[in-house]
Amino acid sequence: MRAGPAPLTLVSLGRQARPALTRQTAPLLSTTMNASARLSTLFGSALVFALSFLYVPSVSAQQAAVPEHEALMGDMVGEWLMTGTIAGDRVTHDVSAEWMLGRRYVRIHEVSRERDEDGRLAYEAWIHIAWDTENANYVVMWLDNTATTNFAEEGVGHGKPDGDRIPFVWSLADGSGIRNTFEYDREGDTWSWTINNVSDSGRASTFAELRLERK
Repeated sequence: MRAGPAPLTLVSLGRQARPALTRQTAPLLSTTMNASARLSTLFGSALVFALSFLYVPSVSAQQAAVPEHEALMGDMVGEWLMTGTIAGDRVTHDVSAEWMLGRRYVRIHEVSRERDEDGRLAYEAWIHIAWDTENANYVVMWLDNTATTNFAEEGVGHGKPDGDRIPFVWSLADGSGIRNTFEYDREGDTWSWTINNVSDSGRASTFAELRLERK
């Protein structure tokens, strides 16, 4: 609350009325004004401090409201340059990832810069990832130009989150399959994809080692 100045004697100055400052009233006016300024400053600081407490919890609550599995997939969203090796060959791919259908899926579009002998894309894939709430894991459907899927059950990969790792597994009835581990490096804001082929005896061999960096 702003304090009012002490009553002062008014003298006539033509059409205006101004306070008459005397040796007694001048120090009093100065002290009163300084006190008012200090109170105003203290009140303003207190108000800002109080409002900051009202604001911070709302941000924290908003962040806490994002499920961990959704936050991790959110780290995949963006434009990426993929480099590394596939089947021993050096490759460079462009990768774009986005949320779709109300953040229920992340859709990834992977396109190679390499071309085949007919001038067509050497590789292109559309990858759809979702969260399976019932089984608490990720599911992925990987569609690419190397073959046509019949959407069989074994064509769906499953990945149980392990910190910032998602070890996707595609398993066939004979025990063979594919493992593609997505791993996020928070410090560098990069992803790695490591693809292993698994034989029916369970032996794994590296097929691809890839790194994704933001453009």
